[in-house]
Amino acid sequence: MSGATGLVGTALTKSLRSEGHTVARLVRPQENASPGDVHWDPTSAMVNLAPLEEFDAVVNLAGASIGEGRWTDKRKQVLRSSRIDTTRVLVDALSRLQRKPSVFVSASAVGYYGNRGDTVLTESAPNGQDFLGLLARSWEAEAHRAELAGMRTVITRFGIILAKSGGSLPQMITPIKLGVGGRYGSGKQWISWIALDDVVGVIRRAIEDPAWNEPINVSAPESLRNENFVRVLAGVLDRPAFFPAPAFVLRIVLGEMADALLLSSQRAQPEFLLNAGYRFRYEKLEHALRDILA
Repeated sequence: MSGATGLVGTALTKSLRSEGHTVARLVRPQENASPGDVHWDPTSAMVNLAPLEEFDAVVNLAGASIGEGRWTDKRKQVLRSSRIDTTRVLVDALSRLQRKPSVFVSASAVGYYGNRGDTVLTESAPNGQDFLGLLARSWEAEAHRAELAGMRTVITRFGIILAKSGGSLPQMITPIKLGVGGRYGSGKQWISWIALDDVVGVIRRAIEDPAWNEPINVSAPESLRNENFVRVLAGVLDRPAFFPAPAFVLRIVLGEMADALLLSSQRAQPEFLLNAGYRFRYEKLEHALRDILA
């Protein structure tokens, strides 16, 4: 597993190991390694291939945080390289194995679709033409190369992942707890969300089910407009949410990132998961938030 120390990777590793599965983390030279970890260095295209001959599945979660720091040209290159180049190095290495994993699960995001207003976005919708849309398209293209090497490939397009520690939720909670929270911009933009428990459940099903071999919207069936999302969150916290953050202020503070992460609208529909009979643990935002924040 690449990106094993991140929010999703940590939870997925814990879930798999609790049932006796062996999980080996791909660790870089500067990271602390544990017994069983596999060494690699994507920047120099170095991967210790021998241990990879033993594994049945590879989960690719590597990628620098989208929301960390303004999107300068330098930061954008980090975001691209940590996804596109890293995935290319990993797929190239797996393609050279004598015994290849049977499945390659690779992360992506609903930002793939760009700012699409009220349009309901199933997995067949085209990518957007903004930075995140083009980034995700190239990221997914590198992952799809695993198919050419004979590995079943599943792309997981994550919505906003809700967890008590990590991800976007703690940042959303802070201003509401302080009584200065509210909608972003008009508040009419759609938010596609997913609880961390369901992210783990979907990835595990993707590993195990041989019928899963295409991009998947990993989002709850219930998308909400930003103003409604904030209202539900404030209700769970029993706090007011009367102070909107105007779009122009967000753009001054965050630059291009404000439009892509806070003001854009993706109304993703998890059509594949619904057709596959996946049973969501959390279909409604209020239920998810009350459990997560309990």
